[in-house]
Amino acid sequence: MTHGNTSYYEWGPPDVCPPALILPILDERSWNLTFRAIIYLLALFYFFLGVAIVTDVFMSSIEVITSTTRKVYLAKTKSKKNGSYNSVGGVVAGLREDEPEVVEVRVWNDTVANLTLMALGTSAPEILLSVVEIVGHNFESGALGPGTIVGSAAYNLLIITSVCMLALEVGDTRRIARFKVFIVTGLFSFFAYIWLLVILRFVTPNVVDLWEASVTFALFPILVFFAYAADRGWCGLSALRPRNKQQLELGPLQGEQSQKMLLERNFFKEGKLDKGNLVEFVREVKKFPGVSDEEAAVLAAAKLVNSQPHSAVWYRIGAVRQLTGSRRIEPVLNTRLKEVYSALNEHKETKAEPPQVPDTDKNAVVEFHAATVAVKEKIGKFAVTIWRHGNLEPQIRVRVKTIDGTARRGEDYVPINEIITFEPQQREKQVIVEIVNDNKWEPNEEFFLRLSLVHGENQNAVLGHLSIMEITILDDDNPGIIAFEKRGMLVKESAGFVRVPIIRYKGSDGEVSFKYKTIDRSALSGRDYVGGSGTITFKNMETRLLLEIPIINDFDPEKDEHFEVELFDPTNGARIGNINRMAVTIANDDDFNTVMDRLMVMTNTNIDALRVHTKTWGEQIKTAMSVNGGDLENATCCDYVLHYFSFFWKVLFALLPPPQIFRGWLCFFTSLAAIGFMTAIIGDIATIFGCLVGLNDTITAITLVALGTSLPDTLASRTVTRMERFADGAMIHITGSIAVNVLMGVGMPWLVAAIYHHLRDSVFRVEAGPLGFSVLMYSIAAIVAVCLLVLRRNLAVFGKAEIGGPSSTRYLSVFILVLLWVLYITLSCLHTYGIITFDF
Repeated sequence: MTHGNTSYYEWGPPDVCPPALILPILDERSWNLTFRAIIYLLALFYFFLGVAIVTDVFMSSIEVITSTTRKVYLAKTKSKKNGSYNSVGGVVAGLREDEPEVVEVRVWNDTVANLTLMALGTSAPEILLSVVEIVGHNFESGALGPGTIVGSAAYNLLIITSVCMLALEVGDTRRIARFKVFIVTGLFSFFAYIWLLVILRFVTPNVVDLWEASVTFALFPILVFFAYAADRGWCGLSALRPRNKQQLELGPLQGEQSQKMLLERNFFKEGKLDKGNLVEFVREVKKFPGVSDEEAAVLAAAKLVNSQPHSAVWYRIGAVRQLTGSRRIEPVLNTRLKEVYSALNEHKETKAEPPQVPDTDKNAVVEFHAATVAVKEKIGKFAVTIWRHGNLEPQIRVRVKTIDGTARRGEDYVPINEIITFEPQQREKQVIVEIVNDNKWEPNEEFFLRLSLVHGENQNAVLGHLSIMEITILDDDNPGIIAFEKRGMLVKESAGFVRVPIIRYKGSDGEVSFKYKTIDRSALSGRDYVGGSGTITFKNMETRLLLEIPIINDFDPEKDEHFEVELFDPTNGARIGNINRMAVTIANDDDFNTVMDRLMVMTNTNIDALRVHTKTWGEQIKTAMSVNGGDLENATCCDYVLHYFSFFWKVLFALLPPPQIFRGWLCFFTSLAAIGFMTAIIGDIATIFGCLVGLNDTITAITLVALGTSLPDTLASRTVTRMERFADGAMIHITGSIAVNVLMGVGMPWLVAAIYHHLRDSVFRVEAGPLGFSVLMYSIAAIVAVCLLVLRRNLAVFGKAEIGGPSSTRYLSVFILVLLWVLYITLSCLHTYGIITFDF
């Protein structure tokens, strides 16, 4: 039994804190109070980690549920004399004239999914904490659950928005595309808290009647309806305008989904990788020297994953897995592949259209002279050649920047970030690179030089395929050995050309030349390829060059043909290596398809390894027990540390049913029950910890518990802001979660408690007190924050965007939002402890 703040056991001395719903399990009365407080604080953080992991499982099931699709059969428009609107020559690509087009569309509307299952996934800990608290206290109101919900709302709106502001580069912006949906969710999130003030202070003070609880809970489906109506355009006259049947069935593509899918959806064919577009993508990748087939498959997987629209749940799952050293949901690229991927995204050729050869009569092509160079560590400074070909008339300016590899700026080399100017008729420029000699032995290290066009200039300039150069730092002063990189190459007849890599190893000092010639075999020069001979020169420190040989496509079916290329007669002390002759096979379509099939298998394997959910218990447990989900090659030291701390939770919750079973619903309910149990323990730990250190439950809720449950959302919102084109994924999710938190997290337990008291003819009392004041302070802060966001959207000084913008106004916005949160916490604490009084 309890008396005041002291509990009495049937034996021994009394405890300083009353027992909670489940805890304490052990007899802790004789423990030192400071030691107990530290133990409970560490336990609170550890259970925050556990609830984040089980919520990750819960949201994986939501991702499976909301990704359910149905097939829509579209009747094709009859062909017109000059073609049709949706066909080529009267027939949809790949279909017969009498065959309907089949399109798979999602069953769940994005807005409805965001406000129901997805918002429930991110808000489940707060909602279930409130439910468990009411049920565990004999259907009487507590301070921890509602306080956590109000505290989370303040943290989400003020702090997470500030984090999103700082996530972008200076000058970069993100606007909300579905502004109507944002307005609806924002108004409902604000109105929900005003409604709490009204019923607690004015209608029936300190009492919640059954009808008040019912209205509070009923506001949730009303919110979903109005948000859906805003999404569909029913709020204006557009709802009265007729739309064609195809648009009505498919619905409009919204925000970032439309931009990405319309831009790169042709990489998909019924949700699978399309071979034809993979050929185009790999052809672009192969323009960058040294990229293997395996690396091309990784880049293709990254392109496919990043081109798809992702929900806030997807990003939150990624944030939790990053926090726990678990399997990543996006490809891990090394430094060189990151540079190649970035360069691919800057070129228009990576879109749907096949790559085009630059118009050298009109454009100047700027690139490095070689793909790689190797230098001794003691060389000090050396020159790298950048050359221009094509149109030599205009003045061209390009930026040269160094990128870290295993070599680090400042430690191994002096960083470069400068602009090089080509004057009219000037073909070559040199940039000076300086190597730092630290007088200690180190293995070979590399870093990169990258070319980019100066923004807003160079209208008639393009980058060549050697826009990235690798620089290797080594200790060797020999002129080197020259050889082919491989003994044979396979090229499709329609490729247009083959680039033969020639390497220089075991030294790179001085300028060396050598000769080459082509040798006809079954392929003949002039009929199958453009052969010949010539001299190639490696400049000082250069280690890799590409010999380009044109391939002639005669469009006649024929067997495989091949020719050879031979290297001979080196100069200046260089030697020809063992691989001095190379065979180039011009493959027919069947063999080329075999190569592409292998690439497709590797790409699909990479994509399959990145899926959010697992299919079997065995796979789920194996993944949970391994660092980085088993991808040890890309695991970091931090991953190992995080995996060590989260190992127990990951293995424990791997015993839950995989999301693939029963389309995710079995995992949905079992993981929801697990979250309920975890939040019950978190509520006990927070209550006892607050008692031990003298914190009121309301203060514990709006600070420690609110921050602990919102940390994964913070990381996810930061990522979604940086990765997506619009601010919808962060801002609409924030306002939607706030509204769902109060309407579900307060409305549902209040409704259950009100029904219980109504059946027992008693009164369900909810003391306004600190909760009412906290709600008032949050409401004031929310008004100021939303007004700030609206101003940012409409004023040029803020960049006319809710997120990002110029440096000064961005930091000013962050300062205002953080100040509002600090004032909210401070004033709530002062009011709770009676230092200030405010009767409203």
